[in-house]
Amino acid sequence: MVDDKTSHYVFGEGQDLTPDEKWKRATIANNFIFYKIMRNNPDVCKELLEILLQIKIDHIDMKQEEQIEVDYGKKGVRLDVYAVGSTRAFILEMQASDTGELPERSRYYQGILDVSELNSGASYTDLKDSYVIFICVPDIFGKGLAKYSFENLCMENPKIKLNDRTYKYFFIARNYDKILDEKQRSFLKLVMSNESTSDFADKISRLVDDAKHNTQWRKQFMDLEIEKKYAFMEGEKKGKLEKAIEAAIILIRDFNIEPEIAAQKMNAPLEKVIEQQGLIFKN
Repeated sequence: MVDDKTSHYVFGEGQDLTPDEKWKRATIANNFIFYKIMRNNPDVCKELLEILLQIKIDHIDMKQEEQIEVDYGKKGVRLDVYAVGSTRAFILEMQASDTGELPERSRYYQGILDVSELNSGASYTDLKDSYVIFICVPDIFGKGLAKYSFENLCMENPKIKLNDRTYKYFFIARNYDKILDEKQRSFLKLVMSNESTSDFADKISRLVDDAKHNTQWRKQFMDLEIEKKYAFMEGEKKGKLEKAIEAAIILIRDFNIEPEIAAQKMNAPLEKVIEQQGLIFKN
């Protein structure tokens, strides 16, 4: 099993790594690598879906939309893998960390699938069977399972299914040794430890190696890392500013210090301190 320290190497993550180091160390567990490999190899994506869901799929078409806008002013989503077959639709995503909102995200993705796939004037029965699948490194539910499967059941009698043909799956790479199916276990082990133990895992590993030599993908990865770093720094800067303003307000409120002096002492912008002071005192 991979510990948290080693996981930074396996997953190509960690704030202390440069973008180039992250690229060199990234495995299939990196969502950018996963996204590129699956979208550019529909046959591999189809095989993975068949392994995870233990079903046969006639074919899949990869949707080319990277960003889906539901409606003006509504939250859009960027999907790792969005594929459809003749009667089924799939969203497949790699998640190396617990963001704390994956259940809610799966709910939103479910709605995205339905809105995207049902044309105007069509019957509700024309909706495709929909599958939202997260491949997670950590156990986001903390119950020790390697797979959590959900569908809508009657609470008064769980034997009664709603039969709305919607399914949500969370595969937990950290618990790969607890899953019974050999092919699923091999893939989850690859995600967790970058260790290949099957022909399919070998195929994925080769595609990851090929991806590392794709200069265009490397540049895209670097650009994304720069954007994330900038967003992180801006978030820290905003957090420090808010704390400085808050500290200045405390000096004014609890110690009767003049706003100008309080703002200067806390290195906070005077206009923001006065603005927040008025709001706080008004409330």
